Amino acid sequence: MGRNRTTSRRWSRATLAAAAAVAVLLTPATAGAAPSSADDASRLVAEASKQVATLDEQVHEAQLTVAAQQQTAADAAGRASQAEAVLAGYGPQLAAIAQSAGTTQSRMAALLTSDSAADVVQQMTTLDLIAAHTEGLLAEVSVAQRAAEQTRADADAAAAAATATLAELERQRAEVQTRREQYERDYASLSAAEQATVRTTTAGPALTADVDAVVAAAPSGDVGGVLAAALAQVGDPYVWGGSGPNGFDCSGLTSYAYAAVGVSLPHSSRAQSRMGTAVSRGDLQPGDLVFFGSPVYHVGIYVGGGKMVHARDFHMPVAVTTVDIGDYAGARRIL
Repeated sequence: MGRNRTTSRRWSRATLAAAAAVAVLLTPATAGAAPSSADDASRLVAEASKQVATLDEQVHEAQLTVAAQQQTAADAAGRASQAEAVLAGYGPQLAAIAQSAGTTQSRMAALLTSDSAADVVQQMTTLDLIAAHTEGLLAEVSVAQRAAEQTRADADAAAAAATATLAELERQRAEVQTRREQYERDYASLSAAEQATVRTTTAGPALTADVDAVVAAAPSGDVGGVLAAALAQVGDPYVWGGSGPNGFDCSGLTSYAYAAVGVSLPHSSRAQSRMGTAVSRGDLQPGDLVFFGSPVYHVGIYVGGGKMVHARDFHMPVAVTTVDIGDYAGARRIL
């Protein structure tokens, strides 16, 4: 019982840690105060766009946490089933022991039925061996039982942790959807010129890139494959949670492009920002991932010449823009 309580306490701490890791801190809506000018209106909506992007990426990271916890729960359940199967395998041997006479009665029977001292010694030796085997078997059963109980407790706790984190994730999704809808309303209330300002502020002005030239200048064939895959998506719509082939968000585009050359990236800009090796701004090469925000909320793929391809905002499709859109946080080289 003490072992199970220890497990419960350990998993309770793990559940709280997971909840803290995926918690979303919502700031007051930027539209709460009436803008004093068109510039203020554009600025406030642009800030809201950044907030939504930040929350989106927090949800992506939470999804990774849930998936990991669910896998842990599944693995623990598998181990528990194996341990319980081992325990069940002792059933026939335990039944045989239960049906046999006790050691004391067997020893008495040996004394009463033996014709000589030699027979008594022989039978007593045999009984001692049987008793030792029985004790060893019972010890094995005890170990197997404790292992089965512990692994089942671990599996139940892992499943509970995954369920709790999943519930938190669903709450976050609902809050992000509410914030996104507010952002859409704020954006729609702007004039065409103000909307253009928001797009330029959040995503940078749309530029062009010679795909063949970019791919030819790539430092390796795999990097060229990544760049070709990413640039082929220019013009596709921004879709929250989208990972292609018809719509993308920022980390969905980068993971899609790298998957084209067999490299798996998690669908989270923050998770991607911890991969590969760090690259300074002056040492950027085509194919490097470039990140924005602290904490990171956006990622693009550097294509050279100070440009990147990325999926940034609901109102702007996948595009090539300058890297200098503000909030630059660093770069990582995956290949």
